[in-house]
Amino acid sequence: MIRTKLSLRRPLAVLGAVLLGLTGAAAVAAPASAHHTTIKATAKCDNASGERVITWTVENSERDKDATLKKVTAEPNTPVKLKDDETKSLEGAVLLKGRSLKAVQRVPADTKKATLNVHAYWQVTGWDAKDSGSINLAADKPCKPAPTCVDASKAKYSHTFDGPKGTATVKLDGDLPLCGDTKQYFTLVSYFAPRPQFATPQYVYGTPDSDFVGGNQTEIELNVEIPNCHTQVDLIWGDKDAVIDPLVEGGKRYDNLKLGSPGAPGNRSTGPNGWWNGGDKSCTTPASTFASNCDGTVTVSLSNDGKISKYPVEFEVKGENGFSKKVTVEPGKANTDTVVPAESAGKIEVLVDGKVIEGGTYSWQRPEDCPLPTVTTEADCKNFTLTASNPEGGLPVKVEFSYEGKTETRTVAAGKSESVTFKAGKADKALVSLPELELEMEALYTPEGECGGGGGGGEEPGLPVTGAAAGGIAAGALALLAIGAVLFVVARRRRVRFTA
Repeated sequence: MIRTKLSLRRPLAVLGAVLLGLTGAAAVAAPASAHHTTIKATAKCDNASGERVITWTVENSERDKDATLKKVTAEPNTPVKLKDDETKSLEGAVLLKGRSLKAVQRVPADTKKATLNVHAYWQVTGWDAKDSGSINLAADKPCKPAPTCVDASKAKYSHTFDGPKGTATVKLDGDLPLCGDTKQYFTLVSYFAPRPQFATPQYVYGTPDSDFVGGNQTEIELNVEIPNCHTQVDLIWGDKDAVIDPLVEGGKRYDNLKLGSPGAPGNRSTGPNGWWNGGDKSCTTPASTFASNCDGTVTVSLSNDGKISKYPVEFEVKGENGFSKKVTVEPGKANTDTVVPAESAGKIEVLVDGKVIEGGTYSWQRPEDCPLPTVTTEADCKNFTLTASNPEGGLPVKVEFSYEGKTETRTVAAGKSESVTFKAGKADKALVSLPELELEMEALYTPEGECGGGGGGGEEPGLPVTGAAAGGIAAGALALLAIGAVLFVVARRRRVRFTA
């Protein structure tokens, strides 16, 4: 038997044909590599809600076949709605040939990653595909809701301030109100002050004005009265309970509560310095009155009206010859203990802070009720004696005695008497003058007894006077002896005759 030699060419050809057929069948049976969806995403923060909003884009790979999205799932598991109509879900939507669909998904603000899973079906071919897409949110900035109000502890303000007019405004910065029922109070207050610069003590003048920013009220106006004297005006953070009254040396201060201060909370408001010191006159009402005394002294009364004054007043009373006395008078009080001596009372000044106060000058004037000096006479045929007496409690008085062309001058101290004796002559009267008081008096010469002749002072005694006239003269002489003196009525530049 003859055996033919076998060849491998034929089996290899058959095997190659089989493999080629299987490859073609696989290509037809596995269309997924051609039919698919492409999924992309973008995200942004919704400041109103604080959520992240993801926009998903699902694209159809086929330009000639529509696809239906049979199933859509997402992680986080929140609804995925069509962007053009958010009432409809992405699941069940038709993805047109060669087109794409946009869908919106809202996820919590703290979401780190989001995933969208899509199962698409192409009815014409009967093919389907499952695809997924994702977006990393971890690297994005934190997403927080936009505030609808401002916390009172973080609120900023701006203000205006006019100290000399006592006005101010405070306004909440920004467009948002304070949160909740919060109210932030501000107060404008004015003070009595002892100086036009900062000094203490200070006392509140009138009623401070206080109002708040809160709710729908985002701006306020404040007004206070200003005293017509030295003052301080402050715009402070807080209500009326924050007002300090009085401001005293070493006491509590507003410090950074004043708006415009460098520290908190005053620096949370921008604007001018919320404080002012000024005024052009003292917040006191010093006054003085004067009373001349008969002894030449002057009593000075000093007062400090408590209706306006808030401070003690230090007076200085000055007089001639170096006299000076300082007296402090409390508000609403008076002092009557200052007496300027007679030698200093020719010119008196009352000063406060080195300046003479209104109505604070005076010179001694003799009171109308001071007792005047009196003059008595004693006469005989040889002598005519005149005696001037000055009452107690008065000033020394200068007296001029004139008789028959002769003048004698005496100064009579208070409570003392001075006498002058002239030789009796023919004149029947003498003149007594008090030049400092601008007074003159006449004294009649009426000697005691019979001097002879018709007048007094002759060398030979006259004939005795008889009859009724003689009896009257004798009666007058006896009366003079009984009382020891003749008193003269004194009148300014008026002469009164006395007979004995």
